[in-house]
This record gives sequence, C-alpha cells and structure tokens, in this order.
Amino acid sequence: MPRIRITAGAVSLEGVLADTACGRAIAGALPLERPASLWGEEIYFDVGVEAELDETAAEVVEAGALGYWPTGRALCLFFGPTPASRGDEIRPASAVCVVGRLEGDLTPLETVRDGDPVRVELAG
Repeated sequence: MPRIRITAGAVSLEGVLADTACGRAIAGALPLERPASLWGEEIYFDVGVEAELDETAAEVVEAGALGYWPTGRALCLFFGPTPASRGDEIRPASAVCVVGRLEGDLTPLETVRDGDPVRVELAG
C-alpha cells in the first residue's frame, strides 16, 4: 500500500492507497497537482486515470475515505456529509471505488476552498 501526501491549500495530510488496480493506477499517475472542486464536505479533482467500478464500490463511505469517481475521473477526499447525504452519512454523488484512506485530523480540510491547488505525491 503506497503512502501518499496530499496538500490542499494550506492543509497537508498523509494517507495510503489501496493495493487494487485502481489504487495502483492512481499511484502511477503521481505526482499531480489540480484545482480543488468542493461538494459539501468532499474535495475532488481529476487524476487523469480511467477505471471502472470494482469490488470496492460503495455508495456510502466513511470520513477519511479516498474514493475514485469514474464519472469525473476524480479522486475524492471525503470528510463529512455531501448534498446527497441522508442524516450524518457520507454519500458520494454516485458510487466510488474506495482506493485508500486519509490519516489524522480531517477538520483542517474544512478550510480548503474551491480552486485551491491540491497536490498528491508519494510520501517518503
């Protein structure tokens, strides 16, 4: 499981990518930097990878999940409810492949703004 560092605006977090075909494809596309898009308490951005839903596909995820959204070819950082959520659940716009997990305190992600640069790279 490759370790990654994500820097979004002034926030820096580490995490891991899953050892799945999609997780490996994303790792192979690193490093990358893209503008953040926001959807509720989700940050997403195009990673230039094309993959289909796999056995990790989920319509509801946990805080800290890293998801790959095939519709937008996007990596999604989930840290709270989205406009599609019901109650406190975290629901993507449509199913995502769960490709990893963020570590540590996710609260600082609330400070990231639409258009802030997001850099994803392999960690040491």
